[in-house]
Amino acid sequence: MLTTKPLSISMPTVPKPVHDDLYEKNVTAWMMTTQDKILSETERLCEMVLNSTQTALDWVSQYVDLDYMMWIKWLMSPIIITFVILPCIILLLIYVSSLILYIYKAHRKRLIRRLATYVEQGDFWLGGREIVATLWDAHAWLWHGYELWGLENLPTEGGFMLLYYHGAIPVDYYYMVARVLLLKETMIHSVVDKFLFKVPGMKIILEAFCCTPGTVDTCAEQLAEGKILGLAPGGVYEAQFGDNEYKILWRERLGFARAALKANVPILPVFTENVREAFRVFPFGNRFFYWLFEKTRLPLRPVFGGFPVKLRTHIGEPIYPEPGMTPEEMRDQCKESLERIIAQHQRIPGSIFRGIFDRLFNKPRSHSD
Repeated sequence: MLTTKPLSISMPTVPKPVHDDLYEKNVTAWMMTTQDKILSETERLCEMVLNSTQTALDWVSQYVDLDYMMWIKWLMSPIIITFVILPCIILLLIYVSSLILYIYKAHRKRLIRRLATYVEQGDFWLGGREIVATLWDAHAWLWHGYELWGLENLPTEGGFMLLYYHGAIPVDYYYMVARVLLLKETMIHSVVDKFLFKVPGMKIILEAFCCTPGTVDTCAEQLAEGKILGLAPGGVYEAQFGDNEYKILWRERLGFARAALKANVPILPVFTENVREAFRVFPFGNRFFYWLFEKTRLPLRPVFGGFPVKLRTHIGEPIYPEPGMTPEEMRDQCKESLERIIAQHQRIPGSIFRGIFDRLFNKPRSHSD
């Protein structure tokens, strides 16, 4: 009887992975060597810095007793505060008083006339607004050579809305409010963010200059009463995340368009050259500050600047509501008009140095460079 042997099926051998033990050992050794080199270089650099600092301190100590100087600084602190800092504060107040008196001397007739009007009309803040507006107008002229173009576009009757581009700090809007008050004797009512009313010392200014948080209904009511309303649809978001490319950041804001259509009043776009060069936001950490803004809705991104660039505010032609116009159509027309003004008058990207040079050289009403 024949016996059959079981068939043995030979399976193919699985190839060894590329990352074998030898490879892992080599990689581990290379990583450890690299880490040792980085640590040794860092330690060497720290030692060099410490040695250089110690050498410098030893050299200074040969000529100056550092402990004695620290003791002298501690001893002299009350004297510095008493004889330097506090007198400088008083001196600053004296010069501010002098500036106010010079302003009063130049504008006394108009101020007296306006104060007399206050007595007749009973407007408590009229005189104070005039003084503050005159002070701000003097600062605008002195520091930025401020100019306001397009006053002829302002309607002479009825209410209307001024729609402005929001800089990092809207000093241009403050200047425009002051200049219109002084030239036209008309107050621009402003829509501002609610957090400003919680800032210490700001409430009295907001009250005097007719600032409110504003809703669609309250804005429409003020416009229907014939008042001028100024607002920036981009608000704090545009202030914090705009840059020298001057992109309009309104997102999906429609409230201003609804208010204008409800009151049946025109909207005038407003833009100021170099407003992003006067003050700028911290250029790093965009994602972090956006996350922080979404959580708090507060302008927590640091702002720097105060550069004496040329500021020119341009008031565009009015955009009137049309029968059957939707808020989206009104918003789009306003955005397009504002973008045209920016393209016509603003160098992009903006430059701080060129903005300062604009103080020295006259330029045409539009940019072609």
